[in-house]
Amino acid sequence: MIAITKSFKYLTPFVLYVLALIAFKGNGIMCWYPLLYTFFIIPFMELFIKADPTNLDEVEEALAKKNKAYDFVLYAAVVLQYYSLWIFFHAVQIESISNWDLAGKIASMGLLCAAFGINVAHELGHRVNKFEQLLSKLLLLTSTYMHFFIEHNKGHHKHVATKADPSTAKYNQSVYAFWPQTLIGTYVSAWKIANEEIEKKGKFWFSLQNEMLQFQIIQLAFVIAIYLLFGFSVAVFFLIAALMGGLLLETVNYIEHYGLTRESTGNNQYERVQPHHSWNSNHIIGRLMLFELSRHSDHHYLASRKYQILRSYDNAPQMPTGYPGMILLSLIPPIWFKVMNNQMKKYQLK
Repeated sequence: MIAITKSFKYLTPFVLYVLALIAFKGNGIMCWYPLLYTFFIIPFMELFIKADPTNLDEVEEALAKKNKAYDFVLYAAVVLQYYSLWIFFHAVQIESISNWDLAGKIASMGLLCAAFGINVAHELGHRVNKFEQLLSKLLLLTSTYMHFFIEHNKGHHKHVATKADPSTAKYNQSVYAFWPQTLIGTYVSAWKIANEEIEKKGKFWFSLQNEMLQFQIIQLAFVIAIYLLFGFSVAVFFLIAALMGGLLLETVNYIEHYGLTRESTGNNQYERVQPHHSWNSNHIIGRLMLFELSRHSDHHYLASRKYQILRSYDNAPQMPTGYPGMILLSLIPPIWFKVMNNQMKKYQLK
């Protein structure tokens, strides 16, 4: 019972989901509740709540690892994400909706595309269970970001903190310069990985066995289905929300690896990924909101570890605040460089 109760704290991300439903059904300022919560209330609270670097002990970790309640929370996110999409489609179909309300509803869906559509998919995509991998792909479909399943697992984790990784931001590179690098680079990389895999099987790249080609067909069919059921405008609004979700995800990539590099060992080989090759955040609200994604140092060190047992390491460089606040900071490059370049000096990373 205690173990199950501890998993309840990971229901807190669904506060964003509830606020999004309010935004879809409401008007005026209500349409902006999810953004206000994510980028105003949470960053403000984290200014006063101390980061918690505490790890589970061996017994607690073993119990948490086996506790299926943590998995069921993720499964619920899949169902709720599709339900929220359905409500969103109906909400933006109303002809009398104002541009202000429409923008708030689209932005709210964009947040769900990032927090649930991609972030939860990221966690499930690292699982070896085929059912959980399928759920990951279904979530990524809601953000039209299915190539992430290929590139993140087989590209980013292999090349992180090197020049070969389009998802690693360079020192003194702004987030606005990073966006085209990662959006285009990860998509091209996913095609390259998928093509190489199909060629190893002796097949031509233009084959339905090519996973990347499968993803393009599925995503196109999904958008066409939205168009046929709800109309052209709704399909466009969905694509805008999905793009916002992708940009938020890539902004998270930006803050997670900014300026960090691995030492070359020659012949295009690099040292093993260590905790100090990712920025970490132990700020509790941001941790819970994104299912411990901010304990990113351990995630890259041991990618197979489930979110509920990720650890904090003493030698991992720490962000000055949680993810929502860091995202806001990244949007103002001069301030970002001043803060984060000083952090790099503090940890002797530059």
